[in-house]
Amino acid sequence: MTRRRRIPLGIRATANLFRPMMRLAISKEWRGLETLPDHGFIVVSNHVSELDPIAVGLAVVKSGTIPHFLAKDSLFRIPVVGSALSRLQQVPVARSDRTAAKQSLQVAQSALDRGGAIMIYPEGTLTRDPDLWPMRAKTGAARLALSTGVPLIPFTHWGVQDVLAPYAKFPTPWPRKKYVLQVGEPIDISDLRNRPLTKTVLAEATQRIEAALTEGVAQLRGEQPPEHIWDRALNQRVPRNQLRARGGEDSTP
Repeated sequence: MTRRRRIPLGIRATANLFRPMMRLAISKEWRGLETLPDHGFIVVSNHVSELDPIAVGLAVVKSGTIPHFLAKDSLFRIPVVGSALSRLQQVPVARSDRTAAKQSLQVAQSALDRGGAIMIYPEGTLTRDPDLWPMRAKTGAARLALSTGVPLIPFTHWGVQDVLAPYAKFPTPWPRKKYVLQVGEPIDISDLRNRPLTKTVLAEATQRIEAALTEGVAQLRGEQPPEHIWDRALNQRVPRNQLRARGGEDSTP
């Protein structure tokens, strides 16, 4: 790696705690970390296991970048937990009112200005797709990328779910598994950046995120993805352009 930023002690200590445990259960292959920007960026990733934040976070730390995960603002009000999240420079997400949401955006922007990476799972939860393909994404990552103007980088990975399956209560660390993580090309939303944040613009940017994650997972699996994408609200696969169709050119978010 050519980039060497000073990673705060708390984050280094956390990484050092999880790294040996992950090594015992799973071997890794990281592809493309050297291509990451030297300035702030947003990471969007597929979500197949509760171990994903550890697996992806360790890769970002290895690149010399501080990972900032989004967390509910209520967690920051819990004794000990809140102070730990603050020390680890995580970002509170407030949805209670516009003022609180604006403050969350300012915290995220500050982290990006310092060269950090904002970590987002666009699906909002572990994939519900029966075959673990990326499902319909929420618009939050697109909104943040369009609001801040920073690069939007897809991280796709495969194999962590063999250690801890989605919604499983216990891991299966033996025999030792392997996972691969790859950094994709920045998602091009340049043509959308100077347009008002209508529902249609957010839907178009979100659809590009879905496409990038699906393509990356397909490469890692060596398989063709399904023609349609899983919609959690409908509990079935739907046409991939459906999200875009829901918005209108004159709609506001």
